[in-house]
Amino acid sequence: MQNEVITFRSPKSRISEAFKELRTNLEFSMINKQVKTILVTSALPGEGKSWTSSNLAVAFAQHKKKVILVDADLRRGTQADIFNVQASSGLSNLLSDIDQNEEDFDKIDFDKYIMKTEIDNLSIIPSGIRPINPSELLASNAMKLLIDILKFNYDYIIFDGTPSILVTDSIILSSLLDTTVIVAKYKTTKIDSLKQLKKSIGNVGGKIAGVVLNKIPNKRQEYSYGYTGYYE
Repeated sequence: MQNEVITFRSPKSRISEAFKELRTNLEFSMINKQVKTILVTSALPGEGKSWTSSNLAVAFAQHKKKVILVDADLRRGTQADIFNVQASSGLSNLLSDIDQNEEDFDKIDFDKYIMKTEIDNLSIIPSGIRPINPSELLASNAMKLLIDILKFNYDYIIFDGTPSILVTDSIILSSLLDTTVIVAKYKTTKIDSLKQLKKSIGNVGGKIAGVVLNKIPNKRQEYSYGYTGYYE
């Protein structure tokens, strides 16, 4: 597992504590709302969405919750590498399998696509083979069926989506999932980009839990993470 999963490698670090606080804030915001599916996205590449997704998933798993992390970046998935999982198939393959066997789920071997990690309570679904139609695949009925199946079997499902300004994949997912966390990079992400992203998610009926601001320098010249609050 790569060192970037700091919530596992250094559970008492400043950044790990920030992710625990993020987890607590999300749990508090989800009381009585039956929120189980969380999309993590960003405006543009390089702002830390996959890093945030993996560490947030670990934080929930450490809280004795049964968690699955779904790599929904079908164009450039990284979670298999982050968790050092060897996988020849993943989400794209699973969605195709569901589509072909929609009338008989018993034919689907879900264990083929769901990979255990070395972290208790945490599994992942890698992105799989890159499809020619990622947006259409994520908007498919197979995706909706998969979300329902995962909700039945897990406490929390974290989706690592694509950056949302360049492609529509995560905007589509935001309309299917319970809430969205937006990741922004300190002194890099533009306010106009966040406004555009917020509008796009709102236009499809998606909900936004809040914004994670990362790469905030502190006096020790480390990096910390902040959470801006919630949108109603």
